[in-house]
Amino acid sequence: MSSEGTYYIPEPSHWPIVAAVGVFVLVTGFVFWLNGLVVGPVFTFAGLGILSYLLYGWLSDVVDESLKGKYDKQVDISFRQGMIWFIISEVFFFASFFGTLYYIRNIAIPYLGGEGHLGSTHMLWEGFTATWPLIHLPDPTNYSEAKEAMGAGGIPLINTIILLTSGVTITWAHWALKKENRTQLILGMLSTVALGVVFLFFQAYEYGHAYSAMNLTLQSGSYGSTFYMLTGFHGFHVTIGTIMLIVITIRCFKGHFTKENHFAFEGVAWYWHFVDVVWLGLYIFVYWL
Repeated sequence: MSSEGTYYIPEPSHWPIVAAVGVFVLVTGFVFWLNGLVVGPVFTFAGLGILSYLLYGWLSDVVDESLKGKYDKQVDISFRQGMIWFIISEVFFFASFFGTLYYIRNIAIPYLGGEGHLGSTHMLWEGFTATWPLIHLPDPTNYSEAKEAMGAGGIPLINTIILLTSGVTITWAHWALKKENRTQLILGMLSTVALGVVFLFFQAYEYGHAYSAMNLTLQSGSYGSTFYMLTGFHGFHVTIGTIMLIVITIRCFKGHFTKENHFAFEGVAWYWHFVDVVWLGLYIFVYWL
């Protein structure tokens, strides 16, 4: 048991080496895949396998150390600070994409149309109309011109409601954990996981519809590329968040958390609320405006 005022120092571990190897294999495979090499997919999935093994093994060790009482308040503070900085880095990650969207919409497109403080001529790109979403391109033969823009109703609106509801259910579960209400805790977590899975299902369906019925692809100019980059990376984060929620739910079933000691639960809840907030920004600036 860790004593007050001490800081737990773990034994030397092989996990950082496994992490380095996994990232190297994954990135190398992805580069090979982009360049059309046959071994690309093999390396990529091998890297994903190594990283999956890493996450399972390393986090299992952390859970085991926590259950054995090796962590004190100082370690808990370190975990919280680490999670806060991680979420801050994610904020700036998405801010770069939102900044790109802002630049394209408010600076680059008006400039190409001869407007704005940088615009000098309407002949820079003959036939170009400075409007957003940029669907009708001057030279559609070089692009995959979308038939229409993605609307704010339908699936995007449903997914917004789903994510907002999931934020409520995980908060409800958190309250239950603090009140030591096991039934409410389990129901809240199962509901949150189910909502995350439904969100991903609807997004996959939306992508399929966009490609087949709307001809909206990554090659559909700046609108298509920004749409898939923003929503795609968010979907990736929802996938990671859902996996985290499943793990936490399993730990709730096993009774790993108490009202005094449940940082892992809180860390996942913070991450999920961050995912919710990012989606609100996406819904407003990508779908609505």
